[in-house]
Amino acid sequence: MGKIIGIDLGTTNSLAAVWQDGRSRLIPNSFGEYLTPSVVSMGEEGIVYVGKTAKERLISHPNRTISVFKRFMGTGKIYELGGKEYRAEELSALVLRKLKEDAERYLGEPVEEAVVSVPAYFNDMARKATKAAGELSGLQVERIINEPSAAALACHIRNREEDETFLVFDFGGGTLDVSLVDCFDNIIEITAVSGDNHLGGSDFDRMIAEEFCKEHNLNFSELSRQRQEVLLESAARAKCTLTEKNDTVMQVSGREFKGQMKINNKKLIQISMPLFRRMAIPIKKVMYDADKNMLEISKIILVGGSCKMPSVQQYLRHMEGEHKIIVAEPDYMVALGVGIYAGIKERKDDVKDLLLTDICPFTLGTGIQNEADIGRPVMSAVIERNSALPCSKVKRFFTANDYQRHVKIDVYQGEEYYVDNNICLGEINVDVPPAPRGHESVTVRYTYDMNGILIVDVKVDSTKEEVQRIMTTGADTIQPEKIEQYIEELEKLKFYPANQEENQMVSAWGERLFAQASGVLREEIAGRLQYFQHLLQVEQDTYKIKKWKKKLESYFRNIEEHLRNTDVYEMPEDIDLWFRENSDKEDELEEEYFLWCDGHLTH
Repeated sequence: MGKIIGIDLGTTNSLAAVWQDGRSRLIPNSFGEYLTPSVVSMGEEGIVYVGKTAKERLISHPNRTISVFKRFMGTGKIYELGGKEYRAEELSALVLRKLKEDAERYLGEPVEEAVVSVPAYFNDMARKATKAAGELSGLQVERIINEPSAAALACHIRNREEDETFLVFDFGGGTLDVSLVDCFDNIIEITAVSGDNHLGGSDFDRMIAEEFCKEHNLNFSELSRQRQEVLLESAARAKCTLTEKNDTVMQVSGREFKGQMKINNKKLIQISMPLFRRMAIPIKKVMYDADKNMLEISKIILVGGSCKMPSVQQYLRHMEGEHKIIVAEPDYMVALGVGIYAGIKERKDDVKDLLLTDICPFTLGTGIQNEADIGRPVMSAVIERNSALPCSKVKRFFTANDYQRHVKIDVYQGEEYYVDNNICLGEINVDVPPAPRGHESVTVRYTYDMNGILIVDVKVDSTKEEVQRIMTTGADTIQPEKIEQYIEELEKLKFYPANQEENQMVSAWGERLFAQASGVLREEIAGRLQYFQHLLQVEQDTYKIKKWKKKLESYFRNIEEHLRNTDVYEMPEDIDLWFRENSDKEDELEEEYFLWCDGHLTH
C-alpha cells in the first residue's frame, strides 16, 4: 500500500502535505514551491500544462487556459479547452494528478490514497464530484474533510490548548467558510459551520478591475477575454501590494490600452463594501446556530490567502470587537491539517488518539404536501444542519390522500422552505395498502457519515416492506460506468515533463509579458524569448539553457517592475540598457545572443 497524503484542493492554489517524522510536512512541487496554482492550460500541440506554467498562460493564451473552476464542482458546467469539453471535476483531476506526481517524486514511493479538503459549505454534488476527480487522477479518496475542520486540527496541534472555543474564518481565493470549534482533551469538535461558495479573493480582484474600468470609461464585461485577464492580473497584483503598503498604483500595460489608478485600503473597502457585507452573514449564522455569543469565543483564527488583506482583518476587528485575531501561515494551514488527518488515517502513533468530529453543514429532508399550495411541497427536515456526524435520524410520514397506493420519499438538501428551491438528491417510491388519509405510514431513516455518504431507509409500517438506497446526486454527477472511460481519455493527454517544466514556465512568463508590453520593449522580449526557444529546440545545450534561463528570469523581473511602476525607467528600452550594464562584461552567451540576432548563428 502506498503512502497517504493530504491535499488542499483550492480555488486559486492547491498544495499537498504528509505526516512525516512526527509532524505534518508540506510537499514541494517541481519548482520547489508549496503552492501550485489551480490552473490548467492546453498547448497547441495538445500538451497539458498544470500549475505555475499554466497560470503564466492566462494572459497570453486566455482561450486555452482555465482557472477558478472549483467553484463549479458538481454543477455540470462545461469548459472548452483545446477543442475538447471538460467538467470542473476533470480539470481538478489534472491538478490532483500533478500534486500526486510531485508527492511521489518527493517521497520516493507510490501515492495511492489522499485525504482531500473541501469547503464546508460544498453540497453533496460538489463533494461527490471531488471524489470523482480523485478517482480520475488515480487517487483513492475515501475521506473528504471540511477545510475549516482541517485548519482547526492544525491550529490545535500547534497550540495544544486544553479547553477552548474559537472561530475559524477560512477565506480563500474563491470560497468563504466559517466554523465554530470546541477543543477539549484530544477531541476537536466542530459545532457549527456556514459559508459562501462564491465569495473569495478573486471577487476583490474583479471589484478593483471594474473600478479601474469605471475610471477609464470602460465596460469590463464587454472587454475581450485577454484584456479582462490583463486587468485581473494587475488588480490582483495591486491587492497583494496593499497587504504590505497602505496605498499603491494599479498599473495596466497592454498592447491595446494603458492606464493607472491610485488605490489604498480605504478605497478598497469602499468599492468592495458589498463583499464585506456578505462576509458578515455566515459569521452571524454560525453564532446563531451554535447558540453562542462572541464573549464565549477565545480567538478568531484567520485561514486562507485572502485573510492576509489588512482590509479584511480591519473589517473583522470592527465587526467582532477586541477578540484576539490570529493569522498564522494562512496559505498553508488547511494543507497542514489534511496532512495531520492523513497521519490519523495511517494510524500513526503520535496522532492516532486525536478525534476530529465533524458536522453536516446542510439540512437533509423530504418534501411533504403543502395544504396551502398543493403544487409546491415544503421541506420537512430529517437531519438538521450542524448535526454531529456520523448521524442517523428517523421520522414517520403519513399518507396525504384517501386510498392512495404509493408514497414517494424525495430526498432534498438545503435550507429553503419550498423543496423546489433545494437540491434534489433522489427519490424512493414504495407501495402502501389503500386506506383513508393518515391511516397508512412509512418510517424513514436518514444515515449520513463522515465521508458524505447518505443512506435512506424506508419501511412501510403496516406491511413491513423495506427499501434501502444510497443516494446519488442525479444527472450532473459523472456516473460510475463512465469513470473508466474518462480515465482512459485523461491518460491520453500529454503532460509536459517535470524536468522541462521550469523552462516552459519561463517561456510562458515571457509570452505573458509580450502580451502586456508594446513597442521596443515588446520586440526585445520577443528576441530574447526566441533565442531561448532556439537553445531549447535546436542547440539543446544544457549548460547554455540553464545560464540563459537565469538571465531571462532576471530580465523579466525588471520588466515586471517597469510594468508595475512607470517611474522606474524613463523609456522602456532603458530596461535592456540597464540589463546589459549589470551583466557580466565577459558574458560569452550574451555576445552569442547578439550574434544570433544579427543572423550570424542561423542553421
